[in-house]
Amino acid sequence: MADRGLSATAAGPGLELRRRALHPRWDVAVAALLVLLVAYGLGTESTFGNTLNISFLLGNTTTIAIVALPMTLLVAAGEVDLSVGSMAGLSGALMGALWNANWPIQLIIPVCLLVGLAGGLLNGLLVTRLGLPSLAVTIGTLALFRGVAQIVLGANAVSDFPQNYLDFGTGRIGGTAIPNIFVLYLVLLAVAAIVLHATPFGRRLFAIGANPEAAFFAGVRVKRTKLIMFAVTGLVSGGAGVIWALHYTSARYDNATGLELSVIAAVLLGGIDFDGGRGTIGGAVAGVFLLGTVQNLLSLKSVSADSQTIVTGLLLIASVLGPRAGRQISEAFRRRRARTPAADVS
Repeated sequence: MADRGLSATAAGPGLELRRRALHPRWDVAVAALLVLLVAYGLGTESTFGNTLNISFLLGNTTTIAIVALPMTLLVAAGEVDLSVGSMAGLSGALMGALWNANWPIQLIIPVCLLVGLAGGLLNGLLVTRLGLPSLAVTIGTLALFRGVAQIVLGANAVSDFPQNYLDFGTGRIGGTAIPNIFVLYLVLLAVAAIVLHATPFGRRLFAIGANPEAAFFAGVRVKRTKLIMFAVTGLVSGGAGVIWALHYTSARYDNATGLELSVIAAVLLGGIDFDGGRGTIGGAVAGVFLLGTVQNLLSLKSVSADSQTIVTGLLLIASVLGPRAGRQISEAFRRRRARTPAADVS
């Protein structure tokens, strides 16, 4: 960082501004692409902008967007949780099984949240206490949680939840296109943005992702911080399972299958560095809704679900390669400008 500042100063005060103008941030580029995609949808699909479709788009994207919030913070710290979809499925299956056992819904939901928290703590302890890589650990718990979900509920589907809860999961605010569950997402979004960008905890996450050893010697409790984020990710995934069951009016063991792929694709598409240390909540939001809009437009154009999965995979690859290529180009540009004599720059 010091070299970057010195080179910019030596080359002139306007150089850094010109460099940023030539190489905009990836999250800003994704937001601009989202705007263009929405404009394309409005111009090519007559039903894209109607209330029903916007409500459908937001409703289908909200669960992904909710889980993407803690995932953004976790990836910023250099870790990842691939078990979020299976945890959401386990939470939904448990919700259905407990309802069949005549438990009150007011007690079922806290239990589902606690199960999510326990699953997140399991992931976190395996990573922080045993030193195992989070990618391998959460691939294992992805299978574990889904298997437990199948044992808990079997092939049954439960849909007779209390009507007022189903109305919350499926309903909209007044006559607008905004689903009720989207309001919950906005609250969580505000909390995540404040935590990541306006608190010491958020700065610690970035420090850990950039260099965990340096963060440790600077006084950051690296293992505890990572454990907290794994626990929060599990907790939110458990809540997402409840929301999924209510929104789609069905609790099944295979609920939220593939959710982890969509969440990771959206987070990385938004410019969150998979190695940690970089990213913004705004970028994650743009990535989530860019992915959701792409999938919605493909559905309107009668593209099959299998083909949509292929597109999601391609976007995931692009989200990894794009920011890295952008940083390499920016670094090459910086080095070239640094080699230019000051007299030539002026």
